[in-house]
Amino acid sequence: MTPPFDTLDWRKMSQEARDLGLNNSVAVKGSADIMTDWERRSGEMRGRHAGRLDLRYGPRERNRIDFLKARDRAPTLLFIHGGYWQMRSKEFFTHFAAGPMAQGINVALIGYTLAPDAKLDEIVAEIHAGIDFLAKELPALGGDGEGIVVSGWSAGGHLTAMALSHRHVRAGMAISGIYDLEPIRHSYLNVKLGLDEAASRRNSPMRLAGIDKPLSLVVGGAELPLLRKETSDFAAHRARQALPVTYEEIAGADHFSIMNELASPTGRITTLIRQLFERTE
Repeated sequence: MTPPFDTLDWRKMSQEARDLGLNNSVAVKGSADIMTDWERRSGEMRGRHAGRLDLRYGPRERNRIDFLKARDRAPTLLFIHGGYWQMRSKEFFTHFAAGPMAQGINVALIGYTLAPDAKLDEIVAEIHAGIDFLAKELPALGGDGEGIVVSGWSAGGHLTAMALSHRHVRAGMAISGIYDLEPIRHSYLNVKLGLDEAASRRNSPMRLAGIDKPLSLVVGGAELPLLRKETSDFAAHRARQALPVTYEEIAGADHFSIMNELASPTGRITTLIRQLFERTE
């Protein structure tokens, strides 16, 4: 697998170019309106599935999980929201559960403390604590209890890769994620994250020992080149280690429209998630 961005090097960019190269809100026209629509549609879906919302897995305010049940003893997908670890919440993303639920998959959505109120090490630890809680509670909630597939978008894609080592996670589906945090550390995003070199390295999936579990990686063909390179490089990295990985670019999709492939029951991301469950039965 040859990365298609061999000549793209964030180190050689100006600060302004690097910052813009990571700024999806600027890159995608109307992104604020898109997020408003996501929040509205998610509120409607939360209203239809109000019985198991905001289950507390830890002591901090955002340490909560929503569980949306498709059917009894169904497998469970855990979705981790994005926002560069410092924006948004699980409540923006509920309506994306519709695709997997139509395939008979239960969906849980996890919240976590945002930077700067939490360091990235703490955020990763919260995700692991949430998985501990969910795995324990799944039988009572109506899940099958046989392991979870984790998925996430943007920063949630990074946290998906970091969650793959958890013993209750059987596979991962990472969407438009960040896998080497060094470009982030040298960008405007680090004002709130406060990463130093050591924290960047220990939280970069590209720099950690690979986990021998299936991981599907997708990114939009119309996304920012730096972000497309993150996914391509990580896929190549796992392939070199002979770790199970698939890599796809969704043609024409930007950082936001790629999520349509999860909202749809027949979307490509929904299909890949279903296949991950089938491969790890």
